[in-house]
Amino acid sequence: MAESNPAHLDTLLQHTGLAEFDSKTGAAPVAIPSMRTSTVRFRDLEALDAAHAARARGERVVTYGRVGMDTHAALEDVFCKLEGGTRAVLAPSGMAAISLAMMALLNAGDHVLVADCAYGPVRTLDAAVLQRFGVSVSYCRGTVEAFEAQRRPETRMLYVESPGSLLFEMLDLPALAAYAGEHGLVMVVDNTWGSGYIYRPLALGADVSVVAGTKYVGGHSDLMLGAVVVKDAALAKKLTDIHYALGLHVSADDAWLALRGVRTLPIRMRESARNALEVCRYLSQRPEVARIYHPAWPEDPGHALWKRDCTGSNGMLAVALKLDQAAARRFVNALQLFGIGYSWGGFESLVQLVDPNALKPHGYWSDDGHAIVRLHIGLESPADLIADLERALQAAA
Repeated sequence: MAESNPAHLDTLLQHTGLAEFDSKTGAAPVAIPSMRTSTVRFRDLEALDAAHAARARGERVVTYGRVGMDTHAALEDVFCKLEGGTRAVLAPSGMAAISLAMMALLNAGDHVLVADCAYGPVRTLDAAVLQRFGVSVSYCRGTVEAFEAQRRPETRMLYVESPGSLLFEMLDLPALAAYAGEHGLVMVVDNTWGSGYIYRPLALGADVSVVAGTKYVGGHSDLMLGAVVVKDAALAKKLTDIHYALGLHVSADDAWLALRGVRTLPIRMRESARNALEVCRYLSQRPEVARIYHPAWPEDPGHALWKRDCTGSNGMLAVALKLDQAAARRFVNALQLFGIGYSWGGFESLVQLVDPNALKPHGYWSDDGHAIVRLHIGLESPADLIADLERALQAAA
């Protein structure tokens, strides 16, 4: 098959990471196999020497199984295509990818600026690990003005998530990237929401994009996976060195499942996004609803940034309900088609009653006593989901 360079990401995702043709038979399976190994053997010592030399130059070369064989390399290539990067490093989870990025790019004595809407466990990483190793962290709203007020001479990194965790606050990534560049800061963006398909932080000026492939890339709620993607060779070298030193590894079977999942990523994401907007339209008419948090929803404060910087949306939204906590619990428990769970990005719809204590650090939150419920709208019929929501709202009352 002649090589091509398709213009559309939808096409590229179907033709990246395929199995190579056998040199003798001229045949190949469509999907690359799950290539499991611990030991890698070499034809001779010269081949081993060449591999070590290539790895020292920063190239992706396998000398031991935890680096990952062809299945892993194919998935790394897919993440590069999604994110517009030149090097991707896999990690066992999204949180492991965040930890890898920070440990590879920070030193003792450094200071990090973190947007207060970032994924909650980042604060656990700060308290349990970063502080122990002499790295200090400040949290504030994800704006240039707020970051500048907290910046120090030893500040080395700007860490943000956009849209933000729980309430989906859109940040102005190009403005933040320009600010980071002006002050010599490495800008790291958690792009799990966009997963490279509908949002590309590297193209908007970020230095590092972190993705939890557990979510939309995997797409079937059956694997744990993270990835760190960069364009700069020096950053890639730091990441790969620390990745190797920490012994991080993703199973070949999980890499294979992610390759399988990414083939349907465009269809699944578009369908979830369409369903989510239908649910938003329904919720906007309900007297119990005080506010909808969803950047693709026209009334969301971040809608203009979403229109400018994103090429689509997904099934994630949050809703502020004019219910006390007891009534909000009745609402969640009455839902039949929404599983109660913390993850998202799979085929199924999910619901989470957000703990007000988790929202207190978010400057974007209006602490008005309304219960916040986070929903992931999956691939079910939106009519059935809306009927389920209506029954649950009646039960809450």
